[in-house]
Amino acid sequence: MGGDPRPGTRCRACGGADGRVVLDLGDQPPWDRMPHRDVPLPDPAWPLRMWLCAGCGLAQLEDDADAVEELHGVEPRAMAEQSDRSVGRLAREGLVRPGGRVAEFGSPHGESWLPRLTGRGMTAVDPAAAPPDGVDLVVDFYGLLHEPDQAAALDRRVRLLRPGGTLALQLLPLGTVLRDGQWFDLRHGHYAYWSLPALDAALRRHGLGVHRAWWYPLSGGTLLVTARAGAAPDEATRALLDEERAAGVTDPSGLGRLQDAADGAHRLREWLAAERDAGRTVAAYGAASRAVPLVCRAGLDAGLLAAVGDASPAKQGRRMPGSDVPVVSPAELAALRPDRVVLFLPELAAEVRAALPAVEDGGGRWVVLDPAPHLLEPDRALSRG
Repeated sequence: MGGDPRPGTRCRACGGADGRVVLDLGDQPPWDRMPHRDVPLPDPAWPLRMWLCAGCGLAQLEDDADAVEELHGVEPRAMAEQSDRSVGRLAREGLVRPGGRVAEFGSPHGESWLPRLTGRGMTAVDPAAAPPDGVDLVVDFYGLLHEPDQAAALDRRVRLLRPGGTLALQLLPLGTVLRDGQWFDLRHGHYAYWSLPALDAALRRHGLGVHRAWWYPLSGGTLLVTARAGAAPDEATRALLDEERAAGVTDPSGLGRLQDAADGAHRLREWLAAERDAGRTVAAYGAASRAVPLVCRAGLDAGLLAAVGDASPAKQGRRMPGSDVPVVSPAELAALRPDRVVLFLPELAAEVRAALPAVEDGGGRWVVLDPAPHLLEPDRALSRG
């Protein structure tokens, strides 16, 4: 488990040099470099390792690949519904109000929150041109994840706030990644994997403190966090902080469980080989960033996985990085009449099954990784047969 860091490694949040590698996925192609199908293998690859800072507890990408093109996906309904819930929660807390000013740091993982916020009477402000007296609310929708310099990124967000203003962040906490063994959430271009305790400590170095945190089931457990100057966590948030500490989110031995989970990726390949030998065709759905390390770590190819369906036109006609597995449209996926479809984004099960009834109508079964492949029971309500 773990290993020695690259010489010269410094924490992206506190600048400390004391730490260790807690997850090593070897050389991996960047998830956002999705080649066209006619581009020959092999693809360029770079080391993909998670480094844990011993000083501040931030788990982070040790090094990164060269900057590459980022393909935007189609926002799933589940993500849009979560954005509605998050903005609704901020409104109920009195943080979204007519006449208030808001600045947003967004990401490729969903649509902007600004239409929801301006629709409630707030005025959107460009973070690069904020008024000198600041804004009332800064929202970060997975934006922090994409910042190589976490200290500078937090400073930019805090400096935008007027006195008494609030920073709101939505993120997938390290506690969820660790609890569910989601080692494949480590990928190039995603620089920081914040636990709630490490985030609280970092914000306090920048003059804020976590005040509230609300848990939602998206992606296994997503947090909406608010922070402001002089704030102390409420009782429910203290319970979430204690829960993550107990899980070992700042402990190298605790995070070592992610390496154990990653080392079990071969089981997916073995299952696919058994399905092929039984004469069954297997495809997958969701050419998402988290699918890339999974496909590469398991060593999958088109002989085992016929295709990956995805609703994003920008990804169709390409292939999974590091593999010859093609990315196809949902209609093309259904036309394959697969016997099994592995859902790389299990939180989208209801949405995808409703959109692709032809899979089950044709006798196919949906599969989730839990962590071994698990067949979902047929949903008769969705069937058109």
